[in-house]
Amino acid sequence: MAIPTIAITTGEPAGIGPDITLMAAMREWNARLVAIGDIDMLRERAKLLGLEVQLIEFQPEPKSEPLPSGMLRVLNIPLAQPAIPGQLNPSNAGYVLRMLDEAIDGCLKKRFQAMVTAPVQKSIINDAGIPFSGHTEYLAEKTDTEHVVMMLASGSLRVSLATTHLPLKDVPAAITPESLERTLRILQKALVDSFSIADPTIAVLGLNPHAGEGGHLGREEIDIIAPLIQQLRREGFSLIGPLPADTAFNPENRQRVDAFLAMYHDQGLPVLKFSSFGEAVNITLGLPITRVSVDHGVALDLAGTGNASDSSLIEAIKVGGAACSAAHLER
Repeated sequence: MAIPTIAITTGEPAGIGPDITLMAAMREWNARLVAIGDIDMLRERAKLLGLEVQLIEFQPEPKSEPLPSGMLRVLNIPLAQPAIPGQLNPSNAGYVLRMLDEAIDGCLKKRFQAMVTAPVQKSIINDAGIPFSGHTEYLAEKTDTEHVVMMLASGSLRVSLATTHLPLKDVPAAITPESLERTLRILQKALVDSFSIADPTIAVLGLNPHAGEGGHLGREEIDIIAPLIQQLRREGFSLIGPLPADTAFNPENRQRVDAFLAMYHDQGLPVLKFSSFGEAVNITLGLPITRVSVDHGVALDLAGTGNASDSSLIEAIKVGGAACSAAHLER
């Protein structure tokens, strides 16, 4: 296939997003990497980190070969105010969102074949007066996508979420038959199309402790989750559950299951992050574009120190490139 062009949004400028993007540029890639961010800030950060990276302005046309290690194309978006590693500044919240908008627009217009996102700080964007609950929801809104699914993956362990960034008190009302069905259909399709699993098995977790304990600890499993599992099984889906979350990730299930569907953010993700923190990736399923992200936050205490790890970003770029290949094969 043609060599893909992958946009990397460099994330919160006071965090490690710029650092790990520059570190990734020190490797050889069979892809055109385009960092999106303030080119002067990136030059200053490279100097601070002692990285000899040559930054050149990105030119959308004509497409060229991948750059050698130590060089990086940059789609320049100026900061509102200078960024100081480790010090959040709400004045730069709009800058963070402009990077995302540029990457989304580029993917929709096929200038980029995938976007990879470095971490952002949700709180500082909200402090700037801009409602923002996360990348996943923002991408769904900007691409007019009604329903998206958040998946974190590391090797053969894949954990998707029925709900994303919701207060815990709002989760039960969000677990509806319609929403859960859309989520499972999107997850099933992604496992077949993007991960090349012909007949995937999905484990569906219950919402309540002990999966409701036969209705004594909640009825969502009886009234919503189990009937939907039975309905989709009749269509040919390979589903197990609803499983108690505290035992769902046992070794036997890990061997036979291709993906786990947790009902809420902190039900499934602690397991994955405990087993592979810093090496997992976050994939948004259901979008009209390919988006992959790191599995960690902005790490303000590590910004500019040279002690950050780029392992999750490296994996995200690899997964984004692989997804481009899968999409090409589908065509």
